[in-house]
Amino acid sequence: MHERILGLLLVGALATPANAAPKLSSGSGPRLDTARIEQLTGAKGKLDEKEGVFKVSVPRADLSVTAAGVKLTPPMGLTSWAAFKRAGNHTVVMGDMVLLEDQVNPVMSVALDSGLEVTALHNHFFWDSPKVMFMHIGGMGDEAKLAEAVGKVFNKIQETSGGKGETPRTDVDPAASPLDPKQIDAILGKSGDLTGGVYKLTFGRETKMHGISAGSSMGVNTWAAFAGSDEKAVVDGDFAMLESELQGVLKALRAAGIDIVAIHQHMAGESPRVLFLHYWGVGRTEDLARGLKAALDKTGGGPSVGK
Repeated sequence: MHERILGLLLVGALATPANAAPKLSSGSGPRLDTARIEQLTGAKGKLDEKEGVFKVSVPRADLSVTAAGVKLTPPMGLTSWAAFKRAGNHTVVMGDMVLLEDQVNPVMSVALDSGLEVTALHNHFFWDSPKVMFMHIGGMGDEAKLAEAVGKVFNKIQETSGGKGETPRTDVDPAASPLDPKQIDAILGKSGDLTGGVYKLTFGRETKMHGISAGSSMGVNTWAAFAGSDEKAVVDGDFAMLESELQGVLKALRAAGIDIVAIHQHMAGESPRVLFLHYWGVGRTEDLARGLKAALDKTGGGPSVGK
């Protein structure tokens, strides 16, 4: 997404005479309909005339969070926001949503289903209680559609506040895990290793760091660890993806009811860039394996999978 946005901005800059003011700040081009954005998002905003950005904010005043004994207030980083900016004939949106753990995946599904991209999921604090996660979103396209999508995200945050989100639970003891690995192998097309009742499969990827190849043994891999029974299992793991594969993997996992717990990078300066997604799923072994297979299929366009 960021490459597309940069390309549009560069094209606009090259097409503008050196002595002319940029369209986004001068008002000579299409302007943001700030009133409409507020109406569709259900949030109040503020216009930065210099940058040509209209930012709507929703303080999470409903939360009572402490970090290392300090009571956190919205100005200390507990405010969800979305910023809109014109880019040629399109509008770009970027934002950050403040979520408790049980809200993350219901809100993420709404964002993805509404046409937004989810670009990161991580913590901003240590020692916070309850634990707060931050989900970064983005998108480019029709201004009204983007604002409507952001409004749906804000609405879902409100709907799931107060413990009304999702917290998957199951009673699984890996030491007493009777699941049949053959079923998993048949679906994923690969065999793994059974250790202490946990069946783990690893799918290698490749990139380059400091000019040398970095592969599966150096941590560039997708993996899945199953435990439990055929009817009641848990799977956790990590997806290694190219940036272009992230949205497809997210949608496939969420469609299978598998929760996303983090999206971030493990390296810096690698080429191609690799993102990592950590997940957690509860359900029937067959259903979980099929969900992972659907997500793995979204990674077929990059470096080898299944090495």
